[in-house]
Amino acid sequence: MTANPILQALVPLLDDLARELPDGERYRRLLQAMQALLPCDAVALLRLEGDVLVPLATRGLSRDTLGRRFRVQEHPRLGLLLAAGGPLRIAADSPLPDPYDGLVEGVHGHLEVHDCMGCVVQVGEKPWGLLTLDALGKERLSAVDLADVQAFASLAGATVSVVQRMQGLALRAEDERQRADSYRALAAQTAAPPVLMGQSTAHQQLLQEIASVGDSALTVLVTGETGVGKELVAQALHAASPRAARPLVSLNCAALPETLVESELFGHVRGAFSGAVAERRGKFELADGGTLFLDEVGELPLAVQAKLLRVLQGGQLQRLGSDREHQVDVRVIAATNRELAQEVRAGRFRADLYHRLSVYPLVVPPLRERGQDVLLLAGHFLEQNRSRLGLGSVRLDASARAALLAHDWPGNVRELEHLVGRSALKALAGLATRPRILSLTAAHFDLPTRPVGIAPGPAAAAPDGGALAQAAALVAEDLRSSTESHQRQRIASALALHHGNWAAAARALGLHRANLVRLARRLGLPAQGPV
Repeated sequence: MTANPILQALVPLLDDLARELPDGERYRRLLQAMQALLPCDAVALLRLEGDVLVPLATRGLSRDTLGRRFRVQEHPRLGLLLAAGGPLRIAADSPLPDPYDGLVEGVHGHLEVHDCMGCVVQVGEKPWGLLTLDALGKERLSAVDLADVQAFASLAGATVSVVQRMQGLALRAEDERQRADSYRALAAQTAAPPVLMGQSTAHQQLLQEIASVGDSALTVLVTGETGVGKELVAQALHAASPRAARPLVSLNCAALPETLVESELFGHVRGAFSGAVAERRGKFELADGGTLFLDEVGELPLAVQAKLLRVLQGGQLQRLGSDREHQVDVRVIAATNRELAQEVRAGRFRADLYHRLSVYPLVVPPLRERGQDVLLLAGHFLEQNRSRLGLGSVRLDASARAALLAHDWPGNVRELEHLVGRSALKALAGLATRPRILSLTAAHFDLPTRPVGIAPGPAAAAPDGGALAQAAALVAEDLRSSTESHQRQRIASALALHHGNWAAAARALGLHRANLVRLARRLGLPAQGPV
């Protein structure tokens, strides 16, 4: 009797369950076996989070797929697979769009998926997610036995259980459930939980630090360049803290006139100043028991810094115009893109406040140091724009992925988000008919390209160390020059569009006015207003 090749393949995978392996390696081996034994072009393991399916591991799909979030109600095929409860093959002639249209790796002209099937992955008695198989050719999956798909789905469920057990989730399940319930209750009233996405070493180190310090009462100073996501980091710190069910109150210190900062922070009484017609609580009192996020804290006037220090030291504050003291219990998370140590030396920031805020300094890495995380983030923003534009799929072709990976990202994640949205609109506007699959190319992004002649050649012609360093320096210099030229053009265009109004230009560019003025001066443009 001939042994079933599927069962033979499952034996080493079952043995792996008893071995110590990285989580990603377990999933990789599972999907590798599926793709080797079943006639499919792509396989994926997706975790169900509420009404969203999150790709946990893929094989045969473009890397940006891992950054996408598939809302079940927007992807009817995924909804059918979840509702089936077991293995199911979608009819090859089904008119329903496939969530992976345009995402199968290495495909150029043939973009649509024509055959797909999948199975719910169970962990315990509850559906945990989906295991999906897709093929570009019609009827390719018709010969696949549903029982074989169920076997792989059962193994996927066992693998997930092992991963959860090794992570210690089972031991902390009750505690996490209580905290998660309270946070979800708060999130339902305010905003969605923060999404910090990435697989790079730099990003994983950041997540570890957030988990470590989030569960403490320490004051955190979040630093990093403009657009790296400092506010998201603050939200994640709050969500990881025992204060997660309490308010997270934010204040942008750069967005307020100096005369209003003190009132916003500490509140005021009636008649404290012209226009104060009623008593008002400040951000500290609103955040009592929770967390106060002070964004752009380096912009605070020196007079306000002294009063802020007093609150941080003893939790006592006085509303503007009042002698009465109020006691508050607030954890402070501050953020800035300035070098505060340099500001202290220049006399623009108090040394004692700097040391009080930087009990735990947390540096958010720039996007250019996060490698292929740019593709995951691009996939996340592409999926958002796909839904917003009502398209079946928005994808990146090979030239677009190369352009994104080569760019220096001076505006970091915020620049990427705006670029993806703008490029999708440009690509759509250039078409006579609305496509089911919208492909973005490098031309749609219009990013600076590497100079001709600098691209690496064959190994035999590789330059020595000195020549390589010189070439790298030339590339960096050219890229920096191109980036600064592009920034000057964007700023000049925004100012011209808004008739020289710096505040309006800053809003159009997604920047704070003070940051725009500083950037313009650094680029040699005539800037107005205080830095």
